[in-house]
Amino acid sequence: MPERFLKVAPPDADDWTADAVQSAGPSLPGALAPAFLPYGRQEIGDADIKAVIEALVSGWLTTGPRVTEFEQAFARYCGAREGVAVNSGTAALHAAMRALRVEPGDEVIVPALTFAASANAALYEGARPVFADVEQDTLLIDPVCVAMKITARTRAIVAVDYAGQPADYDALRDLAKGRGIALVADACHSPGATYRGRKTGTLADISCFSFHPVKHMTTCEGGMCTTDNSDMAAHMRRFRNHGIDSDHRSREAAGAHAYDMVELGYNYRIPDVLCALGLAQLPRLDGWIAARRRIAALYDAALAGVGDAVPLKLHGDRTHAYHLYVVRLAGHIDRDRVFTRLRAKGIGANVHYGPVHLHSHYRNLGYGPGMAPVAEAAASQILTLPIFPAMTEADVSRAVSTLKASIGGVA
Repeated sequence: MPERFLKVAPPDADDWTADAVQSAGPSLPGALAPAFLPYGRQEIGDADIKAVIEALVSGWLTTGPRVTEFEQAFARYCGAREGVAVNSGTAALHAAMRALRVEPGDEVIVPALTFAASANAALYEGARPVFADVEQDTLLIDPVCVAMKITARTRAIVAVDYAGQPADYDALRDLAKGRGIALVADACHSPGATYRGRKTGTLADISCFSFHPVKHMTTCEGGMCTTDNSDMAAHMRRFRNHGIDSDHRSREAAGAHAYDMVELGYNYRIPDVLCALGLAQLPRLDGWIAARRRIAALYDAALAGVGDAVPLKLHGDRTHAYHLYVVRLAGHIDRDRVFTRLRAKGIGANVHYGPVHLHSHYRNLGYGPGMAPVAEAAASQILTLPIFPAMTEADVSRAVSTLKASIGGVA
């Protein structure tokens, strides 16, 4: 019997999109394409369902053995010594800030064009996000701009691997070196990508990943920090468990009941059931990334010579994980009208992202226009096209032909 797939991408708070909905019916070879093509879709197969059921009846629903198994498996996949699993990518970023001892009065440099969580994690610890501009052709954080933003208060640099392409970690490391500045990789878009032969998860002091349903693999909700620093890993494990120095499983094994809360932490624990799903999905991650690269290559070929919709540049010393496939429309094109037309024709286009410093909360904190001109200009021109492993060449052709038709007459 062929494997059953449930295609899932619900409208959650992180990376929200109105087109991220469940799509009824199977995704089997030869099946008709759905009427609406979402920008992202996760696959849940029989192996995933079996793993979750086994976890449900195992006697451990949370803080059990599958958490540790998943941490170790994902760390091995990345080539890192330690993995710390938490309940979201946002929690991973927050745990990184705490492990690096970011404090009130510190500054944390982040790119202006990213999901808000990249900057919010600094706010959670009372620090001040400092927004660096992005490169014109990749929309990755610009090391030249980062150098201009460094002050005596800079405690960390957060590099976001926008769309799935790693940032320039060697350049950023050179800026941080000798200054007491930590380097954090927001690698939520880039599991499996490489930078100069090194895999994401090993490129920074702490790397943060997300397992939200529109990402490469999912645990429904979940996140992971990877690091080679065992002290920081231990700190993050306490932090995710209210700041307590042990968890229920370790006390059960020791036949003990006492515990000590050694610092103020949060409940960022991830259940065993979700880690069971992650363990089942992880072996298929490389195949899904390969499928995303195949789809991106089809887009690249179909868009060659289309001057009004240009894909982002790919650096030759990196491999791309293609969480997103982003094109930049010509300046005379009304992006929002193209977006509306695409969606009306069943193409689930999206926009990633509006500049963080222009959100209302950040404006209320004193941020505003003009702080990152490249990011601000790009935000009105970028468009995310559908990309997920089950897409076919016909899906790509449909998306591109609809894009071309939608561009016509919307200047």
